[in-house]
Amino acid sequence: MYLTRTERIERIGFVSTRFKGTDGVSLETEKWRTVLERMGFECFFFSGLSDWDPLRSMVVEEAFFGHPRVEEIQRQCFGVHVRSDALTGEIHDLRSSLKRSLYDFVSNFSIDLLIVENALTIPMHIALGVAITEFIAETGIPVIAHHHDFAWERQRFSRSAVDDFLAMAFPPRLHSVNHVVINTEGRRQLSYRCGLSSIVVPNVFDFHTSPPELDDYGRMLRGDLGLKSGEKLFLQPTRMIARKGIEHAIELAGRLRDQGVKLLISHQERDEGSEYFERTMDYAKLLGVEVIVRPDIIGAARGIDEKGVRRYSLWDCYLNADFVTYPSSYEGFGNAFLEALWFKKPILVNRYSIYEQDIEPVGFEVALMDSYITPDTVEQVRALLSAPVIANLLAEKNFLLARKYFSFELLEQRLKQVMMNFGRV
Repeated sequence: MYLTRTERIERIGFVSTRFKGTDGVSLETEKWRTVLERMGFECFFFSGLSDWDPLRSMVVEEAFFGHPRVEEIQRQCFGVHVRSDALTGEIHDLRSSLKRSLYDFVSNFSIDLLIVENALTIPMHIALGVAITEFIAETGIPVIAHHHDFAWERQRFSRSAVDDFLAMAFPPRLHSVNHVVINTEGRRQLSYRCGLSSIVVPNVFDFHTSPPELDDYGRMLRGDLGLKSGEKLFLQPTRMIARKGIEHAIELAGRLRDQGVKLLISHQERDEGSEYFERTMDYAKLLGVEVIVRPDIIGAARGIDEKGVRRYSLWDCYLNADFVTYPSSYEGFGNAFLEALWFKKPILVNRYSIYEQDIEPVGFEVALMDSYITPDTVEQVRALLSAPVIANLLAEKNFLLARKYFSFELLEQRLKQVMMNFGRV
């Protein structure tokens, strides 16, 4: 049995494949960390890739889903129904190594509770999920499994040679695990498919903190991106993967060519390969739309690099944007949507299922599309661009609604609810 350092939960260990950059899981983990530290807990981090506090982090390279060894294992796990004895042995060898590292992490930092961020949800790293599950089973340590994206939500995981591992660890059915999902459909499906209860904790944002203002440094971004006076900058604040629906943003920009629209894609990560990226860029050429992808100057933080090149943050992108596009066909919740509301930017949203169920009922005033761009969609966007006073009033309304329903205060309330289940807070 796992022996805690104290009778109370004081030290929390976050576990994931990476804590780096601006992917949704890393961003949401940072919010949880902020709120938990405000509540008096100490937080530590286990991952395969990290740019977080090294004094509070343990980085094990093979815990990253992008590690070559892991990628080769994953390649053999999906798209087939049978695996080799050698692959099973390789999974177990890596599982054993990662489990030893988890024991070291919990021991070295005297961890009282683990929060597993998506590593027991989407099977991007089979061996890590199994290692975490075995560690929990062997220790009985209290765990919050924070689920962002389930395997059944991704077509590429539908054909598998590791169904036994998926049933075991994605997610696990263990008495010391409390499950947290980010939307009501996730709670429904987790109950239906796995017989597990869960608590919904939606994505949140610190709406009680004012966004930064555009300063002289930030203003230089438009020039560095090649924008001319009078041209409109549309921001697509996502990675370039198929479910983000970037082709719809391109079509919208093409239909608003008279506005001089250029489309900026903020994130260069291509976790699902380059095929969609190449298809998207070809589509933009066909429509005569300039799509800007500049990982050389846009990253996690602003500043001058060693070559004297100005680098900008995601926040600089929002501050310079005239309009935000968010035409995703599926999202677990919608970090970028909340960010756009925080910056009080007009936004186009595709009515993906989670938006329709969990967000739209709040009453936000945004431009909407339903699966594809229509003339009405274009007119909604054109109206927002041509009437900035009205757009600003709607943005203020959206900000206040978001502060009421998706703030850090809500997250703190839900976390207290989850923590009470362990009886040691």
